[in-house]
Amino acid sequence: MEISTQNALQNYLLALADDELALAHRNSEWIGHAPILEEDIAIANIAQDELGHAALWYNLLCQLTGDDPDRLVYWRDAADFRSAQLLELPKGDWAFTILRQYLFDVYEVVLLDGLQESAYQPVADTAVKIRSEEIYHHRHTHTWVKRLGLGSVESHGRMQGALNELWPYALQLFIPLADEAVLVDDGCVPQRTAVYNQWLNIVQPHLADSGLEIPADAGPPTPNRAAHSPHLAGLLADLQKVAREHPGANW
Repeated sequence: MEISTQNALQNYLLALADDELALAHRNSEWIGHAPILEEDIAIANIAQDELGHAALWYNLLCQLTGDDPDRLVYWRDAADFRSAQLLELPKGDWAFTILRQYLFDVYEVVLLDGLQESAYQPVADTAVKIRSEEIYHHRHTHTWVKRLGLGSVESHGRMQGALNELWPYALQLFIPLADEAVLVDDGCVPQRTAVYNQWLNIVQPHLADSGLEIPADAGPPTPNRAAHSPHLAGLLADLQKVAREHPGANW
């Protein structure tokens, strides 16, 4: 693998892992607070799955770099993360969490479909492992989006409000990383435009069937992953607190 391709792949894997880590942490904040017991268990399982997926991408990255996954998680500052702002936002209410998870689930399933065909076999193998679990996440949130969108006046209003807020953030997922073009040319990753079109073909009709309208006046997405929301620093302070208070400890 050429140096330029390897560097681009490292950045890509880091973004994949950071996305999963941020979402896992936000979902874990619901444990013990979900609206019903079954959903408390479900959101805990989803958070655990996302954390496991982050570990897979971090480990794959570290096979290329010789770095330590724990260092990447616990000892980087916010400016060094590559997570999308969509996944950094506070958990909000249940409608917000479900809709964010749904938008990301569809994106991830479509992306993983493409990554399964990666010319870099370790990426393809990892995508196959992760996709089998993401299918269940998608089915779960697909049902909840419709349930809340077509539920009461209150639930519909909360879902529409969440969609209005989340939609421009979701679009950031489809902005290529600075050096991503070389990976597309080498067949390592799918083109973001193709992923977006497939995502929209799934998301748009389901939102409409759920009584929800995509906001027409959504602002432009944040242009890159180096521009984080102000919420990431707080997320990391919580996530990294114990490790930083006890450096060198064995877990």
